Amino acid sequence: MDLIERVNQHFYENMAVMEEVRELLTPHAAGAGERLVAALMADCKILACGNGGSAAEAQHFVSEMVGRFEKERPGLAALSLNTDAAVLTAVANDYDYDLIFSKQVRALGQPGDVLVVLTTSGNSVNVVEAVHAAHERQMTVIALTGRDGGKVGELLAGDDIHLNVPSHRTARIQEAHLLLLHTICDAIDFILLDGE
Repeated sequence: MDLIERVNQHFYENMAVMEEVRELLTPHAAGAGERLVAALMADCKILACGNGGSAAEAQHFVSEMVGRFEKERPGLAALSLNTDAAVLTAVANDYDYDLIFSKQVRALGQPGDVLVVLTTSGNSVNVVEAVHAAHERQMTVIALTGRDGGKVGELLAGDDIHLNVPSHRTARIQEAHLLLLHTICDAIDFILLDGE
């Protein structure tokens, strides 16, 4: 395989995964948009978290909630739990890195809020702990995972929503997560702006 073929392979894999995601997860992504709008309309908020590339995607999602996606609208109440360096390092140093998100969920989360978690494996311990904390606080969880959904997938119940990308490659999972987040942003705007 030469370099051009190798690059092309990424595009082919992406298209195959995206088609499968479209077939499997479209109704769930729409449901996630509806769930988030219901929370926001009830004066609740969105908390989001992840590690590494998933942290960047959580932060990206929150920026589109607080700022805007593609249409002008008032900012929406959303916080990224992986952006406050002082909180992250204090909790990691004084307690344990596994608690960097759950401590924040317990401090900031209220019943009716929604926790959006991103983990390609579904097994990130700090994300698993955040899901436990969200359930303790009577929050709904929207989980974007990959592979078999991991421990996070096993914890979801009730009103939780699982957007599990059917791939084992981290890059493909993260690409699909970003598209799913964008579809959720668009669904939120569509609902809030009366179908515009």
